[in-house]
Amino acid sequence: MKDVLLYDTTLRDGCQAEDISFTLEDKLRMAAKLDDMGIDYIEGGYPGSNPRDADFFKQVKTLKLKNAKVASFGTTRKFGAKPSQDINLKALLGADAPAVTLVGKTWDLHVRDDLRISQKANLEIIADSIAFMKKRVDEVIFDAEHFFDGFRANPDYALECLKAAQEGGADWIVLCETNGGRLPADIRDAIAQVNRVIKTPLGIHCHNDGELAVANTLAAVEMGAIQVQGTINGFGERCGNVNLISVIANLQLKMGKKCMSAAQLKKLREVSQLFYELANIQPNKRQAYVGDSAFAHKGGLHVSGVLKNRETYEHIDPQLVAT
Repeated sequence: MKDVLLYDTTLRDGCQAEDISFTLEDKLRMAAKLDDMGIDYIEGGYPGSNPRDADFFKQVKTLKLKNAKVASFGTTRKFGAKPSQDINLKALLGADAPAVTLVGKTWDLHVRDDLRISQKANLEIIADSIAFMKKRVDEVIFDAEHFFDGFRANPDYALECLKAAQEGGADWIVLCETNGGRLPADIRDAIAQVNRVIKTPLGIHCHNDGELAVANTLAAVEMGAIQVQGTINGFGERCGNVNLISVIANLQLKMGKKCMSAAQLKKLREVSQLFYELANIQPNKRQAYVGDSAFAHKGGLHVSGVLKNRETYEHIDPQLVAT
């Protein structure tokens, strides 16, 4: 039994990095590797956005994945359209994935300045979009976009958005730290309030603009989140998404939260290196846990200590995350 479920969005959110573009063949190879390492959800893409993502959902069925559910990603319905008439929701149903992730607005600033609709209308959009999809797919995940900024600006309304998702029948509510600017204390404070009004299982989705995505993700798990969304190597737009490699290692080795087997944990470095190769990006040699320099020693004191007992200057046994 796992303590935390892992949701990989490398094939969708990771592809939003300005220097990354995967072929369909790349994405299928990555999906197979993610499944092998024990990832629970693989977000294959946004089927309404481009033909390649739509093709992925057709081709991934041939892989016969053993561990992972494939999730399609899209937005809640457009204002003024019925769910049954919404082009995006139709594309999600056409992908025929067992899980669907709908992203919706929870920050009143976005409702006012981006959607330019009333707060009430946004609540209706969230609730009926989820209810529509829940009648047609096995599992519906609601990604509460900009939740932590929304909670900071207008906590009552941000929570109302989550309640709308819960009332619509969402199987998961994932709190998104979309701009990547919040601190771990912000995460803890907000989730403490969420826990008082929301009974739906919670997830966390963090970006790394303040270089705090891993810390914020771990803080969310401490507060009860049991799904973690992220990307391999932290691929993603701007400063990237939370790095699942680091999150997995920290959850399992430092927090005692089981998210994969010991044998699968040993594949972290292999998977990290493969994804860099397919992205045509030079691996980060100083990447925590899996970089070439993560357990390299140059300083005299360090070398002397490690030769006697590696625990003197190594926080884990490197063999736990690599074969």
